[in-house]
Amino acid sequence: MAKGFKSPKMGGNPMNMMGQLQKLQEQIQLVQDQLAEETVTAAAGGGAVKITMTGNQVCRAVEIDPEVMKDADVEMLQDLVLTAYNNALEASRELAAERLGPLAGGLPIF
Repeated sequence: MAKGFKSPKMGGNPMNMMGQLQKLQEQIQLVQDQLAEETVTAAAGGGAVKITMTGNQVCRAVEIDPEVMKDADVEMLQDLVLTAYNNALEASRELAAERLGPLAGGLPIF
């Protein structure tokens, strides 16, 4: 190395870095626990089908308006359920990214 060149420090004290990593891990776990309790709901077909999902992508409820069943159009019902599920999944991912984003420091969450 050239005289007078100082190599950049990589985090300084290793024990301090370990403590910071442990604190970050605890914060992430806390947010993940909170996400498991928070829910989002998405609908399709003007509210004919509603899906409720947690912030950690667990489907909690599927609601189907009985009026949809009167038509007995299975393919339409399947499309509505699929659309509502995908919308709920996207909303759940957005919620998780919003909560975990500051802790991840720009790293992709999903």
